[in-house]
Amino acid sequence: MESMSLLTEVRILLRKTRRHIVENLFIKKIPLYFETEESQLIVGDLFKILTKMKPESVDMIFADPPYFLSNDGITCQGGKMVSVNKGSWDKLSESGTSVEEKHKFNRKWIKLCKKVLKPNGTIWISGTLHNIYSIGMALEQEGFKIINNITWQKTNPPPNLACRCFTHSTETILWARKNDKKSRHFFNYQKMKEMNDGKQMKDVWTGSLTKPSEKVEGKHPTQKPEYLLERIILASTEEGQVILDPFCGSGTTGVEAVRYGRKFIGIDVSEEYMEISKKRLEKVLNDK
Repeated sequence: MESMSLLTEVRILLRKTRRHIVENLFIKKIPLYFETEESQLIVGDLFKILTKMKPESVDMIFADPPYFLSNDGITCQGGKMVSVNKGSWDKLSESGTSVEEKHKFNRKWIKLCKKVLKPNGTIWISGTLHNIYSIGMALEQEGFKIINNITWQKTNPPPNLACRCFTHSTETILWARKNDKKSRHFFNYQKMKEMNDGKQMKDVWTGSLTKPSEKVEGKHPTQKPEYLLERIILASTEEGQVILDPFCGSGTTGVEAVRYGRKFIGIDVSEEYMEISKKRLEKVLNDK
């Protein structure tokens, strides 16, 4: 009985310790929308939240920032003509977003991400032609070195309704580290080779858009498929490390982080999308 009691106490202590590790990432206490031993979800302004995080506390960052596509145009979704407008979060002002405003925004959040990223940590940023060139320049201006320029080729992109250009079927994902000669980023070369039938994995990744089964808890207009984040997480992190997503959305980064034994912190300005993240995290935790 004594040994069983001691074992129980050890398990409780370990759970408390794991939770304390995540809490320790913040200099000041902040309200949490959702919390488990493996994850924390925070609703609010990412600029304010990131300033409250301890410097050099995160191992990897995945960010899917606003594309600033909301221009009252149209697109095709599920065979129907729909507006391209995503929401107020996809605009910096009611009149739209200028090139200067967009770049200022990108430099600001990337600078804060650099502060919380560990010396050997890396950042992944996804985007389309509408924003990715500003992001690439902002990364270099804020002291990052780009490691790879990944092209995600979609096998089932929405059709081109205007018929005045080539069908948009790709997104770019930039992978970068701090531009410091002492920086030694982690790359699981063997795992990537194993996932690619024993061949070196190239920087063009082909796959479908997000499956309907991954949207049962709710939909987000730019939700990434789980296989994409699975590859990114397995390529650049190790078990137990901390992953941050400052534009959490519907929580795909968190789902894959927790599934593979990483710690996760997700930030988003929308409580509606954070509720989807919460439900998805609860499901993956129950399935473990």
